[in-house]
Amino acid sequence: MKAILVPSPGGPEALVWGEAPDPVPGHGEVLVRVRATAVNRADLLQAAGKYPPPPGASEILGLEAAGEVVGTGARVAFLLPGGGYAERVVVPEGMLMPIPEGMSFEEAAAIPEGWLTAYLNLFLEGGLSGGPGERALLHAAASGVGTAALQLLRRKGIPSVATTRSAPKLPALRSLGAALAVDTSVDDFAAAVEEAFGADAIDLVLDPVGGAFLEKNLRVLKRGGRLVLIATMGGGSAPLDLRVVLGKRLRILGSTLRSRPLAEKVALTRAFAEDALPGFSNGSLRPVIHATFPLSRAADAHRRMTANENVGKIVLTLD
Repeated sequence: MKAILVPSPGGPEALVWGEAPDPVPGHGEVLVRVRATAVNRADLLQAAGKYPPPPGASEILGLEAAGEVVGTGARVAFLLPGGGYAERVVVPEGMLMPIPEGMSFEEAAAIPEGWLTAYLNLFLEGGLSGGPGERALLHAAASGVGTAALQLLRRKGIPSVATTRSAPKLPALRSLGAALAVDTSVDDFAAAVEEAFGADAIDLVLDPVGGAFLEKNLRVLKRGGRLVLIATMGGGSAPLDLRVVLGKRLRILGSTLRSRPLAEKVALTRAFAEDALPGFSNGSLRPVIHATFPLSRAADAHRRMTANENVGKIVLTLD
């Protein structure tokens, strides 16, 4: 089969459109013909040799896809530990989600990684329930995870604060439900939150940035608030004032999705499919797609993501 290969670690130039062995389904797995997949920052890190796949997972890039089950033709979307940048992939049957009627493969491929990550960390890890007075702060909110989180929060009636480092992205964040959108390249997000909502106003911070954001994240959290850290794009270390953590009874949670046991990912998929998937049918939720490229041009898609111009997902398609 055709697939994107990375013979040697590197940037977008390291990606090669070549031949790979056909995957063979094992017990409890199905073979899926991939019709679309999507780009995640983890793919860029893996291509650079900085984020290896979990033991036993495919070395091929790609953490999500949509396609047709070989033998039945069922239209499905699914999360993967690897292997999505290929014509075919094997998937545990419990990971399959039906594609809502009328949704394209491109739209469906933009759902699994970002939306499951957002759902997991807002509600299951982060404990948001839609109760009175809840608020959430989302960093890098123009990402696939961020654009999903904004809509999930709006659907639950939870006001959100969204940050970005690009002023042109602010209108898109507001249109997706942000009560407050902040350009952190020019404005202090903690001061903006306090001006809009007062001190100690945030129940949950969803943070893929880390680094220097830590102190201000803790500052805006209310008593009993949670900081869920899902990546460290802004740096892997920062000073931590433990007195603030103690005084506010804060919880700092580290959360990853790719390396979780299969049983946990199946349970997450089922919970999301039951609770959120109907939203794509009734119009309350929608995948946000910035651009599409043929899979053979994955290198160009990686360049687009590296430029940090996207609002939402970059999708790769196969005929």
